[in-house]
Amino acid sequence: MDLYHDVILDHYHNPRNRGILTAPTHRHCAVNHSCGDNICITLIIDDARTIHDIAFDGVGCAISQAAASLLTEHVRGKTVTDVQSLTRDDMLALLGVAVGVGRIRCALLGLETLHKALHTTSQTP
Repeated sequence: MDLYHDVILDHYHNPRNRGILTAPTHRHCAVNHSCGDNICITLIIDDARTIHDIAFDGVGCAISQAAASLLTEHVRGKTVTDVQSLTRDDMLALLGVAVGVGRIRCALLGLETLHKALHTTSQTP
């Protein structure tokens, strides 16, 4: 098994930042209708427009869940501007494994959800 494959499995079995923040400033949930994977991302963006805290929750395949875990680690502490500029290629590079055409939506679900969360303020109950 190669190193990157091990990283994916580790993040799938031991996800980082899994959960839902109790008082997020931003949140968004999305579903990959082709396979049923789903991800919810909650964020706390501070006054300096920096991601102060981030968490994700959801269910799905190893690629979607590992990608969300890797992404949350990568963006914590970054500015909103920096995170908004992350691309499909950046996400695939972060994963470090070749992703087939049939799994690309799984790999990008977290990034797409994060980008939408940046524009969706959280409503307090």
